[in-house]
Amino acid sequence: MSKRILSFSNPYHLSAKLGQLVIFNKETEDEITRSVEDIGYVIIDHPQVTFTTALMQVLAEFNIAVVFCDAKHHPSSMLLHLDTHHIQAERFKAQVNASEPLKKQLWQQTIKAKILNQAKVLEFAGCRSIALLNLAKRVTSGDTTNCEAQAARIYFKQLFGETFLRYREGPPPNPSLNYGYTILRASVARALVGSGLLVTTGIHHHNKYNSFALADDIMEPFRPFNDWLVHRQIRTIPDYHNLTSERKNEFFQLLHTDCIWNKQMSPLDVAIESVSANLAKCFEGSAKKLQYPELPEP
Repeated sequence: MSKRILSFSNPYHLSAKLGQLVIFNKETEDEITRSVEDIGYVIIDHPQVTFTTALMQVLAEFNIAVVFCDAKHHPSSMLLHLDTHHIQAERFKAQVNASEPLKKQLWQQTIKAKILNQAKVLEFAGCRSIALLNLAKRVTSGDTTNCEAQAARIYFKQLFGETFLRYREGPPPNPSLNYGYTILRASVARALVGSGLLVTTGIHHHNKYNSFALADDIMEPFRPFNDWLVHRQIRTIPDYHNLTSERKNEFFQLLHTDCIWNKQMSPLDVAIESVSANLAKCFEGSAKKLQYPELPEP
């Protein structure tokens, strides 16, 4: 079942009482409660939001990702629990001891799934997808021929125009892409931790300054879900370059959109949890293939 996303963009004081999140509005002095069990993400998007240490401990116990936004209202950091699975030590060991051939096979499956989802986005947008479909067939173990980069060069120019360059500090729609990717990254990291895995140890990304290497690996096939949302916004919203509260909410709700996982319809955040559990089984040797969700027909 999908978990609720609570975003706080006004002055609130947050605390915990009897398994409930207590939300006190500092301006109106109104108070409401929400069941902690139903929450998956808490977004802190105002400098005057305060909270108790006890609440942070409760949120951690329920593996609730707490995301903090910066002065530009972009997600900038995240808190995650580090002890969420009953056989976590065993899964840590299996993950760290995973062989190089296994990690290369998992990366091959990851990139193939990403390119296939990119091809679907192009089809939905009325663009040619044959080049990407051909590249998906050519992905090797470890993606040694870098089909991922070849696909990206074709994909982004077809989807957003020949002049578009994808880089973090680039002009619109780059900020929108960044915002959605950050939400997906938080969701994937939360799910990996919930499956008893180390988010710092990736199957492909190995930057020593990256504390979320595994999340960055596993989120790759989920990026096209965000790309398709941004493409739709560009077509329907005249000032799409402005990240309004309504548009930010669309990115949060992306986690609740439908996808196809294991031939069945599923909310995206539930599929992310299933993929994380599947990955843990691959590390343990009880599963041989990492299954990713597909975009459904619009």
